[in-house]
Amino acid sequence: MKKIGILSLVLLLLTGVLAACSGGGSEKSSGDSTDEEVKLTWYMIGTPQKDTKDVMKEVNKYTKEKINATIDMKMLDWGEYNDRMQVITTSGENYDIAFTSSWANNYALNARKGAFLGLNDLMDKHGKDMKKLIDPAFLEGAQIDGELYAIPANKEVGQQAVLSFNNELVKKHNLDISNVNSIADLEPLLKVIKEKEKNVTPIATFDAYLPFDSILQEELPFAFRLDGNTDEVVNKYEEDITMETLKTMHEYYKKGYIQKDAATSTDSWPLETPNWFVRKEIYQPYAEDVWSRSAGYEIVTRELHEPYIFNNSVTGSMQAISATSKNPERAMMFLNLLNSDEYLRNLLDKGIKGTHYEENEDGTIKDLPARVENYNMPSFAIGNQLILKLYEDDPKDKWEKFEEFNKNSTPSPALGFYFDSNPVRTEIAAISNVTSEFSPALLKGAVDPEEYLPAFNKKLKEAGMEKVLDEIQKQYDEWKKKQ
Repeated sequence: MKKIGILSLVLLLLTGVLAACSGGGSEKSSGDSTDEEVKLTWYMIGTPQKDTKDVMKEVNKYTKEKINATIDMKMLDWGEYNDRMQVITTSGENYDIAFTSSWANNYALNARKGAFLGLNDLMDKHGKDMKKLIDPAFLEGAQIDGELYAIPANKEVGQQAVLSFNNELVKKHNLDISNVNSIADLEPLLKVIKEKEKNVTPIATFDAYLPFDSILQEELPFAFRLDGNTDEVVNKYEEDITMETLKTMHEYYKKGYIQKDAATSTDSWPLETPNWFVRKEIYQPYAEDVWSRSAGYEIVTRELHEPYIFNNSVTGSMQAISATSKNPERAMMFLNLLNSDEYLRNLLDKGIKGTHYEENEDGTIKDLPARVENYNMPSFAIGNQLILKLYEDDPKDKWEKFEEFNKNSTPSPALGFYFDSNPVRTEIAAISNVTSEFSPALLKGAVDPEEYLPAFNKKLKEAGMEKVLDEIQKQYDEWKKKQ
């Protein structure tokens, strides 16, 4: 109850602050004109970089020339971004642009509460260049009740879980991974690794893959099926495929293929430490090359399903314009440049040519030590990836493969449906507490699902499960009628 009280207070304050902001400040926007120079404040997620100040000097020379605006980019580290942005939003601080997503600075929640501006008209007026370049699936799937509240980064639009393997161990033991299409197919390979590699954990801890489109957070029970009756919201922990998959994971746990402390461990299994055989990852074209480069040894993959377009995948990396922005038109002009202008996009991502990277005669690039040590930016979080320069060892058709991957991705049945949780906020808080208690151990195979799933589902029902499912189904049916 204490958590619910705090959440309610924060939302109340947020509503009040936003109402005050919408009442109009004394400062005026320069509107569509660029005659007056403005400074835009941009909150970005990522580890602060030593050379950011030098790069932003170059950025500002360019943006001043193009749109008569300079950018004050404030980077907040991964672990603090969410909490800091919540405080900034609640306080009503004036800023212009912020990173938002399904997993940090929650896009749907902030959009529904009025923290972000609706962008449809602004984009039509000042974002025409990027609108031509961004995959339409991003722009359509990220709309909430017909309005776009942030600009999605153009990248892989589909989400595909894969199993990735330490290929040194695959080759050393002459293992055949060509027939691995599910977690259950791993059994004979894991047995070999367990018997012959005493210093290797066969499975680097991961949550079991379950074939659902989850509403709200992934671990919560509310979900739509991807096959069968896809228009019915269900408790995925009551589905047969969930019991079957978790039984497999628990068998692996009992056989020692998974670490004993899997349910509580925070080990991130860094790629550069080859103490694992198989792990689960989210794929994008040529991801194995990127992972192999980071690891220092070869990594190969097998897909667990075809790529699907989920709400979480279209809202995985976005830039929103704040409701408190005094210059939303100029902010949109900057986002348009960021997502369509190759020079600006590469400058922000790779740093200064000759200082942070070198360019070869064929247009490909290679990093210099200054980029690796002092300007290593989260590329996926900044904007359109498909206008970035290729590295000299990248496949020449890398961006074409991204476009092909996106074209072949299947929209989830619930793509574009954003649940308004306000009518059942109390029940969801209670269900979240129950889920936190049971799901980590179940999804990682650490407990027997035949014993724990019934107990878990009983507590979910006591916490108000049916009421939440009914509300989701009601809103989904209403949304579906309008499609």
